[in-house]
Amino acid sequence: MEVAAIFTLFVVVATLAALAFTRIAPDAILMSALGCLVISGTLTPAQALQGFSNPGVITIATLYVVAAGLKETGAIQWLAHRLLGQPTQLRQAQLRVLLPAAGLSAFMNNTTVVAMFIPAIQEWAARLKLPPGKLLLPLSYAAIIGGTCTLIGTSTNLVVDGLLQTERGVSLSMFSLAWVGVPLVLVGGTFLYFFTNKLLPDRQGVLEQLEQAREYVVDVEVEAKGPLVGKTIAEAGLRSLANGYLADIERDGELLNSVPPEAVLKAGDILMFIGAPECARELRRIRGLKPASGDIHKLDIAHHRRCLVEAVIGPDFGGLGQSVKDSRFRSRYQAVILSISRHGKSLPGKLGTATLQVGDTLLLETTHDFVDQYRYRKDFLLVSSLNDSTPPDFRKAPIALGILGAMVSLSALGLLSILEAALLASGGMLVTRCVPMSKARRYIDLSVLIVIAASFALGAGMTETGAAAQVAQWLLMADDLAPWMALALVYLMTVIFTELITNNAAAVLMFPIAVSVADQLGVNFLPFAIAIMFAASASFMTPLGYQTNLMVLGPGGYRFSDYLRLGAPLSVLVAATVIGLVPLVWSF
Repeated sequence: MEVAAIFTLFVVVATLAALAFTRIAPDAILMSALGCLVISGTLTPAQALQGFSNPGVITIATLYVVAAGLKETGAIQWLAHRLLGQPTQLRQAQLRVLLPAAGLSAFMNNTTVVAMFIPAIQEWAARLKLPPGKLLLPLSYAAIIGGTCTLIGTSTNLVVDGLLQTERGVSLSMFSLAWVGVPLVLVGGTFLYFFTNKLLPDRQGVLEQLEQAREYVVDVEVEAKGPLVGKTIAEAGLRSLANGYLADIERDGELLNSVPPEAVLKAGDILMFIGAPECARELRRIRGLKPASGDIHKLDIAHHRRCLVEAVIGPDFGGLGQSVKDSRFRSRYQAVILSISRHGKSLPGKLGTATLQVGDTLLLETTHDFVDQYRYRKDFLLVSSLNDSTPPDFRKAPIALGILGAMVSLSALGLLSILEAALLASGGMLVTRCVPMSKARRYIDLSVLIVIAASFALGAGMTETGAAAQVAQWLLMADDLAPWMALALVYLMTVIFTELITNNAAAVLMFPIAVSVADQLGVNFLPFAIAIMFAASASFMTPLGYQTNLMVLGPGGYRFSDYLRLGAPLSVLVAATVIGLVPLVWSF
Protein backbone atom coordinates (compact mmCIF):
# COMPACT_ATOMS: atom_id res chain seq x y z
CA MET A 1 0.00 0.00 0.00
CA GLU A 2 1.37 3.43 -0.97
CA VAL A 3 2.26 6.16 1.50
CA ALA A 4 -0.63 8.37 0.31
CA ALA A 5 -3.12 5.58 0.98
CA ILE A 6 -1.69 4.96 4.44
CA PHE A 7 -1.85 8.69 5.23
CA THR A 8 -5.47 8.86 4.01
CA LEU A 9 -6.48 5.92 6.18
CA PHE A 10 -4.76 7.60 9.15
CA VAL A 11 -6.76 10.81 8.52
CA VAL A 12 -10.00 8.82 8.20
CA VAL A 13 -9.39 6.87 11.42
CA ALA A 14 -8.43 10.06 13.29
CA THR A 15 -11.58 11.76 11.97
CA LEU A 16 -13.79 8.87 13.06
CA ALA A 17 -12.20 8.86 16.52
CA ALA A 18 -12.64 12.62 16.90
CA LEU A 19 -16.30 12.43 15.84
CA ALA A 20 -17.06 9.52 18.14
CA PHE A 21 -15.10 10.40 21.28
CA THR A 22 -14.72 14.20 21.44
CA ARG A 23 -17.06 17.16 21.75
CA ILE A 24 -15.41 19.12 18.97
CA ALA A 25 -17.96 20.39 16.44
CA PRO A 26 -18.30 17.90 13.53
CA ASP A 27 -17.90 20.64 10.90
CA ALA A 28 -14.59 21.71 12.48
CA ILE A 29 -13.35 18.09 12.50
CA LEU A 30 -14.30 17.42 8.86
CA MET A 31 -12.86 20.72 7.62
CA SER A 32 -9.61 19.94 9.48
CA ALA A 33 -9.47 16.55 7.74
CA LEU A 34 -10.08 18.24 4.38
CA GLY A 35 -7.26 20.68 5.14
CA CYS A 36 -4.88 17.83 5.97
CA LEU A 37 -5.56 16.11 2.65
CA VAL A 38 -5.05 19.33 0.66
CA ILE A 39 -1.94 20.57 2.52
CA SER A 40 -0.29 17.14 2.29
CA GLY A 41 -0.87 17.10 -1.47
CA THR A 42 -3.03 13.98 -1.25
CA LEU A 43 -5.82 15.85 -3.02
CA THR A 44 -5.88 18.95 -5.18
CA PRO A 45 -8.13 21.81 -3.98
CA ALA A 46 -10.59 21.02 -6.78
CA GLN A 47 -10.82 17.38 -5.69
CA ALA A 48 -11.17 18.25 -2.01
CA LEU A 49 -13.88 20.87 -2.59
CA GLN A 50 -15.99 18.91 -5.06
CA GLY A 51 -18.55 18.15 -2.34
CA PHE A 52 -19.54 21.80 -2.16
CA SER A 53 -20.85 21.63 -5.73
CA ASN A 54 -22.40 18.18 -5.49
CA PRO A 55 -26.08 18.08 -6.61
CA GLY A 56 -27.09 16.17 -3.49
CA VAL A 57 -25.63 18.79 -1.14
CA ILE A 58 -27.25 21.66 -3.04
CA THR A 59 -30.57 19.80 -3.03
CA ILE A 60 -30.38 19.41 0.76
CA ALA A 61 -29.69 23.15 1.15
CA THR A 62 -32.65 23.97 -1.09
CA LEU A 63 -34.99 21.63 0.79
CA TYR A 64 -34.20 23.49 4.03
CA VAL A 65 -36.08 26.46 2.52
CA VAL A 66 -39.02 24.23 1.52
CA ALA A 67 -39.16 22.82 5.06
CA ALA A 68 -39.01 26.37 6.44
CA GLY A 69 -42.07 27.34 4.41
CA LEU A 70 -43.99 24.31 5.70
CA LYS A 71 -43.06 25.11 9.29
CA GLU A 72 -43.65 28.87 9.19
CA THR A 73 -47.13 28.46 7.72
CA GLY A 74 -48.06 25.80 10.26
CA ALA A 75 -48.73 23.33 7.44
CA ILE A 76 -47.05 20.43 9.23
CA GLN A 77 -48.91 21.20 12.47
CA TRP A 78 -52.19 21.37 10.59
CA LEU A 79 -51.50 18.01 8.97
CA ALA A 80 -50.25 16.49 12.22
CA HIS A 81 -53.35 17.43 14.20
CA ARG A 82 -55.62 16.24 11.37
CA LEU A 83 -53.85 12.89 11.16
CA LEU A 84 -53.22 12.35 14.87
CA GLY A 85 -56.75 13.14 16.03
CA GLN A 86 -57.75 12.54 19.65
CA PRO A 87 -57.21 8.84 20.54
CA THR A 88 -58.57 7.41 23.78
CA GLN A 89 -56.34 4.33 24.23
CA LEU A 90 -52.60 3.65 24.11
CA ARG A 91 -52.81 1.18 21.19
CA GLN A 92 -54.86 3.63 19.19
CA ALA A 93 -52.42 6.43 20.02
CA GLN A 94 -49.43 4.33 18.91
CA LEU A 95 -51.07 3.51 15.58
CA ARG A 96 -51.89 7.19 15.03
CA VAL A 97 -48.23 8.02 15.68
CA LEU A 98 -46.61 5.38 13.47
CA LEU A 99 -48.59 5.81 10.25
CA PRO A 100 -48.63 9.64 9.94
CA ALA A 101 -45.00 10.02 11.08
CA ALA A 102 -43.77 7.51 8.51
CA GLY A 103 -45.96 8.95 5.77
CA LEU A 104 -45.02 12.59 6.32
CA SER A 105 -41.31 11.80 6.72
CA ALA A 106 -41.26 10.34 3.21
CA PHE A 107 -41.81 13.82 1.79
CA MET A 108 -40.64 16.20 4.53
CA ASN A 109 -37.55 16.56 6.67
CA ASN A 110 -38.03 13.96 9.41
CA THR A 111 -36.43 16.24 12.03
CA THR A 112 -39.13 18.85 11.37
CA VAL A 113 -41.88 16.22 11.49
CA VAL A 114 -40.69 14.87 14.86
CA ALA A 115 -40.35 18.40 16.28
CA MET A 116 -43.96 19.15 15.37
CA PHE A 117 -45.34 15.84 16.68
CA ILE A 118 -43.67 15.99 20.12
CA PRO A 119 -46.02 18.64 21.65
CA ALA A 120 -49.14 16.81 20.41
CA ILE A 121 -47.90 13.51 21.86
CA GLN A 122 -47.06 15.18 25.19
CA GLU A 123 -50.66 16.44 25.29
CA TRP A 124 -51.92 12.89 24.70
CA ALA A 125 -49.71 11.54 27.46
CA ALA A 126 -51.00 14.12 29.93
CA ARG A 127 -54.66 13.57 28.99
CA LEU A 128 -54.56 9.76 28.82
CA LYS A 129 -52.29 9.45 31.88
CA LEU A 130 -49.76 7.58 29.74
CA PRO A 131 -45.96 7.63 30.00
CA PRO A 132 -44.66 9.61 26.99
CA GLY A 133 -41.89 7.02 26.66
CA LYS A 134 -44.40 4.59 25.09
CA LEU A 135 -44.95 6.99 22.18
CA LEU A 136 -41.95 9.23 21.52
CA LEU A 137 -39.24 6.68 20.68
CA PRO A 138 -41.56 4.86 18.24
CA LEU A 139 -42.22 8.30 16.73
CA SER A 140 -38.51 8.78 16.04
CA TYR A 141 -38.07 5.28 14.62
CA ALA A 142 -41.15 5.60 12.40
CA ALA A 143 -39.87 8.91 11.03
CA ILE A 144 -36.45 7.40 10.28
CA ILE A 145 -37.93 4.40 8.48
CA GLY A 146 -40.46 6.54 6.62
CA GLY A 147 -37.67 8.72 5.29
CA THR A 148 -36.24 5.75 3.38
CA CYS A 149 -39.29 5.51 1.10
CA THR A 150 -38.35 8.38 -1.21
CA LEU A 151 -35.22 10.11 -2.42
CA ILE A 152 -36.06 13.32 -0.54
CA GLY A 153 -37.11 11.56 2.67
CA THR A 154 -33.67 11.92 4.24
CA SER A 155 -30.52 13.85 3.42
CA THR A 156 -28.53 10.59 3.32
CA ASN A 157 -30.47 9.43 0.25
CA LEU A 158 -29.70 12.69 -1.53
CA VAL A 159 -26.01 12.50 -0.60
CA VAL A 160 -25.60 8.97 -2.01
CA ASP A 161 -27.63 9.91 -5.10
CA GLY A 162 -25.29 12.87 -5.61
CA LEU A 163 -22.30 10.53 -5.39
CA LEU A 164 -23.89 8.18 -7.92
CA GLN A 165 -24.42 11.09 -10.31
CA THR A 166 -20.88 12.44 -10.06
CA GLU A 167 -19.01 9.12 -9.81
CA ARG A 168 -21.06 6.77 -11.99
CA GLY A 169 -23.47 8.96 -13.98
CA VAL A 170 -26.49 7.22 -12.44
CA SER A 171 -29.49 9.17 -11.13
CA LEU A 172 -32.33 7.69 -9.07
CA SER A 173 -35.95 8.82 -9.34
CA MET A 174 -38.18 10.07 -6.54
CA PHE A 175 -39.75 6.69 -5.77
CA SER A 176 -36.90 4.34 -6.71
CA LEU A 177 -36.36 3.40 -3.07
CA ALA A 178 -40.06 2.70 -2.40
CA TRP A 179 -39.64 -0.94 -3.52
CA VAL A 180 -37.69 -1.54 -0.32
CA GLY A 181 -38.80 1.44 1.78
CA VAL A 182 -42.53 0.64 1.81
CA PRO A 183 -42.04 -3.02 2.91
CA LEU A 184 -39.62 -1.70 5.51
CA VAL A 185 -42.29 0.65 6.90
CA LEU A 186 -44.75 -2.25 7.10
CA VAL A 187 -42.27 -4.60 8.79
CA GLY A 188 -40.82 -1.98 11.16
CA GLY A 189 -44.21 -0.45 11.96
CA THR A 190 -45.70 -3.86 12.79
CA PHE A 191 -42.78 -4.63 15.10
CA LEU A 192 -43.09 -1.27 16.90
CA TYR A 193 -46.86 -1.64 17.25
CA PHE A 194 -46.71 -5.07 18.87
CA PHE A 195 -43.45 -4.92 20.86
CA THR A 196 -43.04 -1.32 22.12
CA ASN A 197 -45.13 -1.95 25.24
CA LYS A 198 -43.22 -5.15 26.02
CA LEU A 199 -39.68 -3.87 25.45
CA LEU A 200 -39.88 -0.27 26.69
CA PRO A 201 -40.30 0.36 30.44
CA ASP A 202 -42.57 3.14 31.69
CA ARG A 203 -40.68 6.42 31.60
CA GLN A 204 -41.90 9.82 32.71
CA GLY A 205 -40.83 12.86 30.68
CA VAL A 206 -38.67 15.53 32.24
CA LEU A 207 -41.14 18.34 31.58
CA GLU A 208 -40.68 21.41 33.77
CA GLN A 209 -43.14 21.42 36.66
CA LEU A 210 -45.54 24.35 36.47
CA GLU A 211 -45.37 25.14 40.17
CA GLN A 212 -41.61 25.60 39.87
CA ALA A 213 -41.80 27.77 36.79
CA ARG A 214 -42.81 31.39 36.22
CA GLU A 215 -46.57 31.18 36.02
CA TYR A 216 -48.68 33.32 33.69
CA VAL A 217 -52.31 33.73 32.75
CA VAL A 218 -52.63 33.70 28.97
CA ASP A 219 -55.94 34.72 27.36
CA VAL A 220 -56.89 33.57 23.87
CA GLU A 221 -60.07 33.99 21.86
CA VAL A 222 -61.87 31.38 19.74
CA GLU A 223 -61.99 32.70 16.17
CA ALA A 224 -65.52 33.12 14.78
CA LYS A 225 -64.84 31.24 11.55
CA GLY A 226 -62.12 28.97 12.90
CA PRO A 227 -62.09 25.15 13.05
CA LEU A 228 -62.58 25.01 16.84
CA VAL A 229 -66.13 26.40 16.89
CA GLY A 230 -68.56 23.61 17.81
CA LYS A 231 -65.84 21.29 19.12
CA THR A 232 -65.57 20.20 22.74
CA ILE A 233 -62.54 21.25 24.76
CA ALA A 234 -61.23 17.67 24.67
CA GLU A 235 -61.72 17.36 20.89
CA ALA A 236 -59.84 20.62 20.37
CA GLY A 237 -56.86 19.24 22.33
CA LEU A 238 -57.06 22.05 24.92
CA ARG A 239 -57.71 19.99 28.03
CA SER A 240 -54.10 19.18 28.89
CA LEU A 241 -51.39 21.17 27.19
CA ALA A 242 -47.78 20.26 27.88
CA ASN A 243 -47.03 23.60 29.60
CA GLY A 244 -50.34 24.85 30.97
CA TYR A 245 -54.00 24.15 31.71
CA LEU A 246 -57.37 25.71 30.94
CA ALA A 247 -58.62 27.51 34.06
CA ASP A 248 -61.72 29.50 33.01
CA ILE A 249 -63.80 30.56 30.03
CA GLU A 250 -65.33 34.01 29.64
CA ARG A 251 -68.49 33.88 27.52
CA ASP A 252 -70.80 36.84 26.88
CA GLY A 253 -69.42 38.69 29.88
CA GLU A 254 -69.88 35.74 32.26
CA LEU A 255 -67.06 33.70 33.79
CA LEU A 256 -67.41 29.90 33.59
CA ASN A 257 -65.35 28.07 36.25
CA SER A 258 -64.35 24.38 36.36
CA VAL A 259 -65.21 23.85 32.71
CA PRO A 260 -65.73 20.13 31.89
CA PRO A 261 -63.87 18.59 28.92
CA GLU A 262 -67.15 17.97 27.08
CA ALA A 263 -68.03 21.71 27.08
CA VAL A 264 -68.56 22.99 23.53
CA LEU A 265 -66.56 26.00 22.34
CA LYS A 266 -68.37 28.98 20.84
CA ALA A 267 -67.17 31.84 18.68
CA GLY A 268 -65.77 34.69 20.76
CA ASP A 269 -65.07 32.58 23.86
CA ILE A 270 -62.16 33.93 25.89
CA LEU A 271 -60.10 30.99 27.18
CA MET A 272 -57.88 31.64 30.21
CA PHE A 273 -54.87 29.35 30.52
CA ILE A 274 -52.44 29.21 33.43
CA GLY A 275 -48.96 27.88 32.85
CA ALA A 276 -45.30 28.39 32.08
CA PRO A 277 -44.18 30.90 29.43
CA GLU A 278 -44.01 28.09 26.88
CA CYS A 279 -47.79 27.75 27.24
CA ALA A 280 -48.25 30.95 25.22
CA ARG A 281 -45.99 29.58 22.50
CA GLU A 282 -47.98 26.32 22.51
CA LEU A 283 -51.34 28.11 22.21
CA ARG A 284 -50.32 30.35 19.32
CA ARG A 285 -49.59 27.22 17.25
CA ILE A 286 -53.19 25.98 17.54
CA ARG A 287 -55.24 26.92 14.51
CA GLY A 288 -58.48 28.69 15.45
CA LEU A 289 -57.16 30.63 18.44
CA LYS A 290 -55.98 34.24 18.48
CA PRO A 291 -54.65 36.50 21.26
CA ALA A 292 -57.51 38.00 23.26
CA SER A 293 -55.68 41.28 23.78
CA GLY A 294 -56.88 43.90 21.33
CA ASP A 295 -53.51 45.65 21.55
CA ILE A 296 -51.90 42.74 19.69
CA HIS A 297 -53.55 43.87 16.47
CA LYS A 298 -52.35 47.45 17.00
CA LEU A 299 -48.70 46.41 16.88
CA ASP A 300 -47.05 47.82 13.77
CA ILE A 301 -44.88 44.72 13.32
CA ALA A 302 -44.98 42.30 10.39
CA HIS A 303 -46.37 38.85 11.26
CA HIS A 304 -43.14 36.95 10.57
CA ARG A 305 -41.05 39.34 12.72
CA ARG A 306 -43.04 38.77 15.91
CA CYS A 307 -41.87 36.62 18.81
CA LEU A 308 -42.45 36.07 22.53
CA VAL A 309 -40.09 37.74 25.01
CA GLU A 310 -39.78 37.65 28.80
CA ALA A 311 -38.66 40.88 30.47
CA VAL A 312 -38.09 41.58 34.20
CA ILE A 313 -38.92 45.17 35.19
CA GLY A 314 -35.94 47.10 36.63
CA PRO A 315 -35.78 50.02 39.09
CA ASP A 316 -35.36 52.56 36.26
CA PHE A 317 -38.48 51.43 34.37
CA GLY A 318 -40.47 54.51 33.39
CA GLY A 319 -43.92 53.18 34.30
CA LEU A 320 -43.33 52.03 37.90
CA GLY A 321 -46.40 52.44 40.08
CA GLN A 322 -48.61 53.00 37.06
CA SER A 323 -51.18 50.68 35.52
CA VAL A 324 -50.36 48.94 32.25
CA LYS A 325 -52.80 51.23 30.46
CA ASP A 326 -51.46 54.47 32.00
CA SER A 327 -47.82 53.48 31.34
CA ARG A 328 -48.51 53.50 27.57
CA PHE A 329 -46.32 50.40 27.36
CA ARG A 330 -47.30 49.43 23.82
CA SER A 331 -46.50 52.77 22.20
CA ARG A 332 -43.35 53.26 24.28
CA TYR A 333 -41.75 49.85 23.64
CA GLN A 334 -43.59 48.58 20.52
CA ALA A 335 -44.57 45.54 22.56
CA VAL A 336 -47.79 44.16 24.03
CA ILE A 337 -47.98 42.64 27.50
CA LEU A 338 -49.69 39.23 27.29
CA SER A 339 -49.38 38.37 30.99
CA ILE A 340 -47.61 39.38 34.21
CA SER A 341 -45.94 37.05 36.71
CA ARG A 342 -45.13 38.31 40.24
CA HIS A 343 -43.13 36.19 42.70
CA GLY A 344 -43.52 33.23 40.33
CA LYS A 345 -47.35 33.40 40.28
CA SER A 346 -49.69 34.83 37.66
CA LEU A 347 -51.17 38.23 38.50
CA PRO A 348 -54.98 38.03 38.88
CA GLY A 349 -57.48 40.60 37.62
CA LYS A 350 -57.68 42.70 34.49
CA LEU A 351 -54.31 43.12 32.81
CA GLY A 352 -54.84 46.78 31.87
CA THR A 353 -55.44 47.83 35.48
CA ALA A 354 -52.49 45.93 37.00
CA THR A 355 -49.90 48.18 38.68
CA LEU A 356 -46.34 47.52 37.49
CA GLN A 357 -43.64 46.89 40.12
CA VAL A 358 -39.91 46.19 40.20
CA GLY A 359 -39.27 42.47 39.64
CA ASP A 360 -42.49 41.80 37.71
CA THR A 361 -41.83 39.39 34.84
CA LEU A 362 -43.69 40.38 31.68
CA LEU A 363 -44.57 38.01 28.86
CA LEU A 364 -44.48 40.19 25.74
CA GLU A 365 -45.28 39.91 22.06
CA THR A 366 -42.86 42.12 20.18
CA THR A 367 -40.20 42.18 17.47
CA HIS A 368 -37.05 40.04 17.27
CA ASP A 369 -35.01 43.25 17.75
CA PHE A 370 -36.48 43.93 21.21
CA VAL A 371 -33.96 41.72 23.01
CA ASP A 372 -30.93 43.40 21.41
CA GLN A 373 -32.41 46.86 21.94
CA TYR A 374 -33.23 46.55 25.67
CA ARG A 375 -30.82 43.87 26.89
CA TYR A 376 -28.32 46.42 28.23
CA ARG A 377 -30.71 49.26 29.17
CA LYS A 378 -31.86 49.91 32.71
CA ASP A 379 -35.59 49.65 31.99
CA PHE A 380 -35.35 45.88 32.45
CA LEU A 381 -33.14 43.70 34.63
CA LEU A 382 -33.34 40.75 32.24
CA VAL A 383 -34.63 40.29 28.70
CA SER A 384 -34.80 36.93 26.93
CA SER A 385 -36.73 35.60 23.93
CA LEU A 386 -38.54 32.25 23.76
CA ASN A 387 -37.12 30.04 21.04
CA ASP A 388 -39.28 29.27 18.03
CA SER A 389 -42.17 31.47 19.18
CA THR A 390 -43.12 33.23 15.94
CA PRO A 391 -46.84 32.51 15.30
CA PRO A 392 -47.51 30.39 12.19
CA ASP A 393 -49.38 32.06 9.35
CA PHE A 394 -52.03 29.36 8.86
CA ARG A 395 -53.61 31.29 5.96
CA LYS A 396 -50.68 30.27 3.76
CA ALA A 397 -50.59 26.62 4.83
CA PRO A 398 -52.57 25.46 1.73
CA ILE A 399 -50.11 27.34 -0.50
CA ALA A 400 -47.12 25.67 1.17
CA LEU A 401 -48.70 22.23 0.87
CA GLY A 402 -49.53 22.94 -2.77
CA ILE A 403 -45.91 23.87 -3.48
CA LEU A 404 -44.73 20.65 -1.80
CA GLY A 405 -47.21 18.59 -3.82
CA ALA A 406 -46.09 20.24 -7.06
CA MET A 407 -42.43 19.55 -6.24
CA VAL A 408 -43.08 15.86 -5.58
CA SER A 409 -45.30 15.48 -8.67
CA LEU A 410 -42.89 17.20 -11.08
CA SER A 411 -40.02 15.04 -9.85
CA ALA A 412 -42.00 11.78 -9.71
CA LEU A 413 -43.30 12.25 -13.27
CA GLY A 414 -39.75 12.85 -14.53
CA LEU A 415 -40.54 16.35 -15.79
CA LEU A 416 -37.78 17.84 -13.61
CA SER A 417 -34.85 16.45 -11.67
CA ILE A 418 -35.12 16.53 -7.88
CA LEU A 419 -32.68 19.45 -7.71
CA GLU A 420 -34.65 21.43 -10.30
CA ALA A 421 -37.96 20.69 -8.58
CA ALA A 422 -36.50 21.65 -5.18
CA LEU A 423 -35.12 24.93 -6.57
CA LEU A 424 -38.54 25.72 -8.05
CA ALA A 425 -40.30 24.86 -4.78
CA SER A 426 -37.94 26.93 -2.62
CA GLY A 427 -38.41 29.86 -4.99
CA GLY A 428 -42.18 29.41 -4.70
CA MET A 429 -41.97 29.50 -0.90
CA LEU A 430 -40.06 32.79 -1.06
CA VAL A 431 -42.20 34.43 -3.77
CA THR A 432 -45.47 33.59 -1.99
CA ARG A 433 -43.98 34.79 1.33
CA CYS A 434 -44.61 31.45 3.01
CA VAL A 435 -41.20 32.14 4.50
CA PRO A 436 -39.36 35.49 4.23
CA MET A 437 -35.81 35.57 2.93
CA SER A 438 -34.41 36.63 6.32
CA LYS A 439 -35.86 33.53 7.99
CA ALA A 440 -35.02 31.22 5.10
CA ARG A 441 -31.35 32.04 5.63
CA ARG A 442 -31.58 31.11 9.31
CA TYR A 443 -33.24 27.76 8.53
CA ILE A 444 -30.34 26.64 6.31
CA ASP A 445 -28.08 24.64 8.61
CA LEU A 446 -24.62 25.51 7.32
CA SER A 447 -22.86 23.24 9.83
CA VAL A 448 -24.68 20.18 8.45
CA LEU A 449 -23.94 21.19 4.86
CA ILE A 450 -20.25 21.72 5.69
CA VAL A 451 -20.07 18.28 7.36
CA ILE A 452 -21.58 16.61 4.30
CA ALA A 453 -19.54 18.54 1.73
CA ALA A 454 -16.27 18.11 3.63
CA SER A 455 -16.96 14.37 3.99
CA PHE A 456 -16.72 14.12 0.20
CA ALA A 457 -13.02 14.98 0.51
CA LEU A 458 -12.44 11.88 2.65
CA GLY A 459 -14.31 9.75 0.12
CA ALA A 460 -12.29 11.25 -2.73
CA GLY A 461 -9.06 10.63 -0.82
CA MET A 462 -10.02 6.99 -0.26
CA THR A 463 -10.72 6.57 -3.99
CA GLU A 464 -7.78 8.50 -5.43
CA THR A 465 -5.09 6.87 -3.25
CA GLY A 466 -6.41 3.33 -3.55
CA ALA A 467 -7.24 3.15 0.16
CA ALA A 468 -10.87 2.24 -0.62
CA ALA A 469 -9.77 -0.68 -2.79
CA GLN A 470 -7.46 -1.90 -0.01
CA VAL A 471 -10.22 -1.72 2.60
CA ALA A 472 -12.50 -3.57 0.16
CA GLN A 473 -9.92 -6.38 -0.08
CA TRP A 474 -9.75 -6.62 3.70
CA LEU A 475 -13.54 -6.68 3.85
CA LEU A 476 -13.87 -9.47 1.30
CA MET A 477 -11.33 -11.70 3.10
CA ALA A 478 -11.90 -14.55 0.63
CA ASP A 479 -11.87 -14.56 -3.16
CA ASP A 480 -15.02 -16.65 -3.46
CA LEU A 481 -17.18 -14.55 -1.12
CA ALA A 482 -20.82 -14.51 -2.28
CA PRO A 483 -22.13 -11.04 -3.37
CA TRP A 484 -24.99 -11.13 -0.87
CA MET A 485 -22.50 -11.83 1.93
CA ALA A 486 -20.38 -8.89 0.79
CA LEU A 487 -23.54 -6.78 0.74
CA ALA A 488 -24.27 -7.81 4.34
CA LEU A 489 -20.72 -6.83 5.39
CA VAL A 490 -21.03 -3.41 3.73
CA TYR A 491 -24.41 -2.89 5.41
CA LEU A 492 -23.05 -3.89 8.84
CA MET A 493 -20.00 -1.64 8.53
CA THR A 494 -22.20 1.31 7.53
CA VAL A 495 -24.52 0.75 10.51
CA ILE A 496 -21.53 0.73 12.89
CA PHE A 497 -20.24 4.00 11.43
CA THR A 498 -23.71 5.53 11.62
CA GLU A 499 -24.07 4.74 15.33
CA LEU A 500 -20.67 6.33 16.05
CA ILE A 501 -20.64 9.34 13.71
CA THR A 502 -23.16 11.28 11.61
CA ASN A 503 -25.25 9.31 9.13
CA ASN A 504 -24.20 11.46 6.17
CA ALA A 505 -20.49 11.16 6.94
CA ALA A 506 -20.90 7.39 7.28
CA ALA A 507 -22.55 7.19 3.85
CA VAL A 508 -19.84 9.26 2.16
CA LEU A 509 -17.03 7.23 3.75
CA MET A 510 -18.59 3.88 2.88
CA PHE A 511 -19.53 4.73 -0.72
CA PRO A 512 -16.04 4.31 -2.26
CA ILE A 513 -15.46 1.15 -0.22
CA ALA A 514 -18.78 -0.34 -1.37
CA VAL A 515 -18.09 0.51 -5.02
CA SER A 516 -14.62 -1.06 -4.76
CA VAL A 517 -16.15 -4.23 -3.27
CA ALA A 518 -18.57 -4.46 -6.21
CA ASP A 519 -15.77 -3.85 -8.75
CA GLN A 520 -13.54 -6.52 -7.22
CA LEU A 521 -16.39 -9.03 -7.23
CA GLY A 522 -17.28 -8.05 -10.78
CA VAL A 523 -20.93 -7.34 -9.92
CA ASN A 524 -23.32 -4.39 -10.20
CA PHE A 525 -22.41 -1.54 -7.80
CA LEU A 526 -26.01 -0.28 -7.45
CA PRO A 527 -27.21 -2.80 -4.79
CA PHE A 528 -24.27 -1.77 -2.60
CA ALA A 529 -25.01 1.94 -2.99
CA ILE A 530 -28.70 1.36 -2.19
CA ALA A 531 -27.77 -0.70 0.87
CA ILE A 532 -25.66 2.21 2.13
CA MET A 533 -28.67 4.52 1.86
CA PHE A 534 -30.74 2.28 4.12
CA ALA A 535 -27.91 1.35 6.49
CA ALA A 536 -26.84 4.96 7.07
CA SER A 537 -30.40 5.80 8.12
CA ALA A 538 -30.84 2.68 10.28
CA SER A 539 -29.67 4.27 13.52
CA PHE A 540 -31.85 2.85 16.29
CA MET A 541 -29.46 1.69 19.03
CA THR A 542 -28.12 5.00 20.39
CA PRO A 543 -29.56 8.50 20.81
CA LEU A 544 -26.48 10.00 19.14
CA GLY A 545 -26.63 8.32 15.74
CA TYR A 546 -29.65 10.23 14.44
CA GLN A 547 -30.94 13.67 15.41
CA THR A 548 -34.54 12.58 15.95
CA ASN A 549 -33.38 9.99 18.50
CA LEU A 550 -31.69 12.77 20.45
CA MET A 551 -34.76 15.03 20.21
CA VAL A 552 -37.00 12.55 22.08
CA LEU A 553 -34.40 11.67 24.75
CA GLY A 554 -35.48 14.39 27.21
CA PRO A 555 -39.24 14.57 26.53
CA GLY A 556 -39.49 10.78 26.78
CA GLY A 557 -37.31 10.53 29.89
CA TYR A 558 -35.28 7.79 28.21
CA ARG A 559 -32.03 6.14 29.24
CA PHE A 560 -29.38 4.88 26.80
CA SER A 561 -30.41 1.30 27.58
CA ASP A 562 -33.93 1.98 26.27
CA TYR A 563 -32.56 2.55 22.77
CA LEU A 564 -30.85 -0.83 22.90
CA ARG A 565 -33.97 -2.59 24.22
CA LEU A 566 -36.15 -1.51 21.31
CA GLY A 567 -33.54 -0.47 18.75
CA ALA A 568 -31.36 -3.59 18.65
CA PRO A 569 -34.10 -6.04 17.54
CA LEU A 570 -35.47 -3.39 15.17
CA SER A 571 -31.99 -3.01 13.63
CA VAL A 572 -31.76 -6.77 13.05
CA LEU A 573 -35.23 -6.83 11.49
CA VAL A 574 -34.47 -3.84 9.22
CA ALA A 575 -31.11 -5.34 8.18
CA ALA A 576 -32.68 -8.69 7.24
CA THR A 577 -35.41 -6.93 5.22
CA VAL A 578 -33.00 -4.67 3.35
CA ILE A 579 -30.37 -7.33 2.61
CA GLY A 580 -33.10 -9.71 1.46
CA LEU A 581 -34.98 -7.25 -0.79
CA VAL A 582 -32.26 -5.06 -2.33
CA PRO A 583 -30.75 -7.81 -4.57
CA LEU A 584 -34.27 -8.73 -5.75
CA VAL A 585 -34.91 -5.16 -6.97
CA TRP A 586 -31.37 -4.26 -8.11
CA SER A 587 -29.76 -7.53 -9.18
CA PHE A 588 -26.05 -8.22 -8.86
